[in-house]
Amino acid sequence: MLAAAGLGSRRACEELIAAGRVEVDRQVVTQLGTRIDPHSQEVRVDGERLPDPKRVVYMLNKPVGVVTTNADPAGRPRVVDLVPGEQRLFAIGRLDRMSEGLILVTNDGELANLLAHPRYGVEKKYLVQVAGVPTPELLERLRQGIVLAEGRVQAKRVEIRSQHKQSAVLEMILDEGKNREIRRMLARLGHKVHQLKRVGVGRLSLGNLLPGQWRPLAWSEVESLRRDAVAAIGPAELARGAATSAAGGADERPRGGRRPGRPPHDRQERRPRGPGQGRPATGRPATGRPATGRPATGRPATGRPATGRPATGRPATGGQGQGRPGKGRPGQGGPGSGGPAGQGGAGGQARRPGGPPRRPRRPGKASTWRKRGGP
Repeated sequence: MLAAAGLGSRRACEELIAAGRVEVDRQVVTQLGTRIDPHSQEVRVDGERLPDPKRVVYMLNKPVGVVTTNADPAGRPRVVDLVPGEQRLFAIGRLDRMSEGLILVTNDGELANLLAHPRYGVEKKYLVQVAGVPTPELLERLRQGIVLAEGRVQAKRVEIRSQHKQSAVLEMILDEGKNREIRRMLARLGHKVHQLKRVGVGRLSLGNLLPGQWRPLAWSEVESLRRDAVAAIGPAELARGAATSAAGGADERPRGGRRPGRPPHDRQERRPRGPGQGRPATGRPATGRPATGRPATGRPATGRPATGRPATGRPATGGQGQGRPGKGRPGQGGPGSGGPAGQGGAGGQARRPGGPPRRPRRPGKASTWRKRGGP
């Protein structure tokens, strides 16, 4: 009722109810799915009374190029723009932009659920013109089912209405609908759809309506659609589903909440993980390195210096002193320990192990300043 009054989408109206802004007979209602009688009960939102809703149902012959949505950022023509009405209207089901034919526009959410939900099995009839002529084997595959990304889909009935040299017109009847289902099914079988038109929903037929024309449905036509949908599952099943919806759905997961029985997650009570916490006790240190007796730097304990360069035994070539075999730096320091350089050894070129000689460092402003003796 709130959505039909133009207060927003059904999800936005649920947020109004959960926030305690809706009253029924001056009593605040916060339970989602509460059933009311709009003709005998008074409904208020933020203290203002809602007008009694007037349910309308229009049958429209949707032209090609019109989108079936209530909000289109591209600004294309919509099906709700082709019918009159000051209430919030929406289409029952969908037809893609390049499809045409019968579509119902209403503000009756219960009727939309009865006609669009696959559990009620309301049949939709389509005329489809395809490239080529499908064989009887391919038609049988359509009846048995085609596997798409959402699962297996199938046509309840399909037959060839007319046949030409390069194309054929199929009559297909479906009792459930997915996004571009007919086009994808036939494309999987190698037949491109040239034209797709919906000509019937339940007992309704498009009749003589031209593209873009509409007419309001009579009360008897609406009730006929309701009876057909209820007969598909039985009145007892429909009543049980309505009771479950009114009770909030005890066996369903609440929208926007957690699964029943799951404790709430509190980040403040979560213990911070320290080094080694949560790891199995394997006798190894918390860093993950194997306890092999080697130093923590990862260098092998071979007695070589910790510089990472192998002792090549080559003498230094640039210093005046005879450098000991170490890491190749000139000077008279200790064996490869990186000690002080030899006298006159600074600036000498040391040959890298297995590489070209090291280029001498070019003097800069700082070195020139030091040679002058400072200020």
